Amino acid sequence: MIVLGGAVNPALSDTWGQTEIGDAAERLTAFMYLANLYPDAQLVFTGGSGSITEQAYKEADYTRFLFEQLDMGERAIIYESESRNTAENALYSKTLLNPQAGEEWILITSAFHMPRAVGVFCKAGWPVTPYPVDHYSDKDELLRVNYRFSGNLRTLETAIREWVGLLAYRITGRTDRLLPGDQNACGIESDA
Repeated sequence: MIVLGGAVNPALSDTWGQTEIGDAAERLTAFMYLANLYPDAQLVFTGGSGSITEQAYKEADYTRFLFEQLDMGERAIIYESESRNTAENALYSKTLLNPQAGEEWILITSAFHMPRAVGVFCKAGWPVTPYPVDHYSDKDELLRVNYRFSGNLRTLETAIREWVGLLAYRITGRTDRLLPGDQNACGIESDA
């Protein structure tokens, strides 16, 4: 079971001496839920610092502290702390774990980020089963108009950033597809 970083602000955590969790907290709560559901699963947190200027503050360090506070410290969790982006999450975690053919790995990240994350793990030769969290939309009201202007701008900013990321990763060869689509398990047809 792999959870991608992005829920903890390491620089702010260092400033306040406690783990500061942001909008993507569901990544961590889903990880804890699934860890309890599957007590024999190998657990991995991958996330260093996405900041160019603040490489001293690693998200994995503060996530480890949080999990210890929440009594997850007894579980053997592997922490990858050198990655700066999704491509490095896959590459560095694969190097640490050396996943074998036939193993089943669950990948936890925000729903908006899942297509790029799955594409990167597939490109790395590491088939994963997506477990999306942190949804920004209500699937029953996708075409409904709302008047939350500032919230809509924030969602638009996230969508644009992710689409630019998808394009950049495709152009630079970090993924071999723009969207995983029905081929969400590295070319293996999904029943979902």
